[in-house]
Amino acid sequence: MERPRLVASDIDGTLIGLNNRVSERTAAVVRRVIGSGTPFVLVTGRPPRWVPMIAEQVGTTGFVVCANGAALYDVGEDRVVWRRGLEPVLLADLAEALREAIPDVALASERVGESAFDEDVRPFVAERSYRHPWLDSDDVEVPLAEVLGHTAVKLLAQHDTMTSAEMAVAAEAVLGKEVVVTFSTNSGLLELSAPGVTKATGLADVAERAGVPREAVVAFGDMPNDVPMLEWAGHGVAMANAHAEALGAADEVTAQHTDDGVALVLERWF
Repeated sequence: MERPRLVASDIDGTLIGLNNRVSERTAAVVRRVIGSGTPFVLVTGRPPRWVPMIAEQVGTTGFVVCANGAALYDVGEDRVVWRRGLEPVLLADLAEALREAIPDVALASERVGESAFDEDVRPFVAERSYRHPWLDSDDVEVPLAEVLGHTAVKLLAQHDTMTSAEMAVAAEAVLGKEVVVTFSTNSGLLELSAPGVTKATGLADVAERAGVPREAVVAFGDMPNDVPMLEWAGHGVAMANAHAEALGAADEVTAQHTDDGVALVLERWF
């Protein structure tokens, strides 16, 4: 493609390498992108509170699509622009269906307030049996009623012995199109979002605000939650370490996230 007019990138397994850090080479080319006046948009499954540390490394102060497209966050202003949530009644129905389809499933919910660290919102709550695959999880143990009792941008379902792909098959069999079911790790964790909410819908909103058509967008990703974005963008790029679904959805495959795969592509134009 010609030089893109907007660059979008997933974070984990894509933009960052080891130890939650962006390499010097990748950070340098992202700063050139931003310096050229081209919007650089982080599009992630992370909630807003897990974004500033990455945004600071690459120097972006604009919009970030969070929670797999369920929230738009302005990192420069520390402001949540909008959110697309799962209401408590729907959460309860989803929990019941998941428990029938996946015995011994454990549940958690992710919530978003008006800013990254809104003191009026408990951002990440989980029932006692829930075990998050990330070691630095900041979830708070609460009764299941509390997990399901407030609007959430994501419902998380975790299982100790099933892979995420196996869980997705079981969940989609009972939920159909009622919600969006996806995953960003294959370590027994599903991420459920409101109907029609994906990284692609969140990115499309940012592109429209910037006046950039989808044909002029390049997007980078590595997991099934990135597939809608890779398919939507004019040029979708999967990392060499990507899940098979992401590889199949991409127009191009670059090097691994630990080998500056994002930089290798962006250096063609910037």
